[in-house]
Amino acid sequence: MPQIPTEQIPTIYHRRIGDIVVTALSDGALERTHEMMNDVAEDEGRRHLDAAFRSTFVLSVNSFVIHAGGKTILIETGSGDYLGPSMGKLRGNLKAAGIEPDDISSILLTHMHPDHSAGLTDMKTGAANYPNAELVIHENEPRHWFDDGEMARGSEREKELMFQQARDQTKPYLDRMRTFTDGELLPGITAVPCHGHTPGHTGFLIESAGQSLLIWGDTVHMPEVQVPRPEVTMTVDMAASERMLVTGMHLHYPGFGHIAREGSSYRFVPEPWQQTL
Repeated sequence: MPQIPTEQIPTIYHRRIGDIVVTALSDGALERTHEMMNDVAEDEGRRHLDAAFRSTFVLSVNSFVIHAGGKTILIETGSGDYLGPSMGKLRGNLKAAGIEPDDISSILLTHMHPDHSAGLTDMKTGAANYPNAELVIHENEPRHWFDDGEMARGSEREKELMFQQARDQTKPYLDRMRTFTDGELLPGITAVPCHGHTPGHTGFLIESAGQSLLIWGDTVHMPEVQVPRPEVTMTVDMAASERMLVTGMHLHYPGFGHIAREGSSYRFVPEPWQQTL
């Protein structure tokens, strides 16, 4: 008798941007509470969830592979073994997509929070998970997370999960870590600084053959709540004004879509699933 399925098949989705192919891969999801959001009362947050037919604050966690110019570039490494059984799916999804760890030539991080960088290194052995990859990160990130004074001011959870995690995970890459402030990082990939979430938080603009995609990192965590109730951010405004295709690490998988103005607010319009490239 056939077994009843207990989990989804590997989550892989490709999107062509000119001559570049972007592959969205899920690292999993985290259930969170209203407390992670500022300036929105819990009853209002739940009204937005109800309107989107959702009952819980679920945080999707995505990574992206950029296939460009014969290179295989990974944006974010997921959470590894740091954040529990609902996470840490990226390595398996990379394999399902036919991508081996040795294939990755560069890793770009939007920032060093554990759901973005804790998959750099095997936490049991300390070995790099991507032995051939350079690590590319805004200069403010190691400057902040490697600062003992900043670490001393953090809570015990922040010291362990944020500061120490960033140090442990990047250790095997220090001799091949490249920092930036802005500009083109690799052909077709340009840094879009959007500091505030962390000191070096950065999005990445993918451009090829007249097409573009803005990977905006953690600009939005809970799209049902934060898109209609955004703080003033240039990234969201730019995306709406230029009718730009966007995606992010916490938009519900696969996460591609557009931002539309709606009065004084915004609306996220998911892009229909594309069967062909």
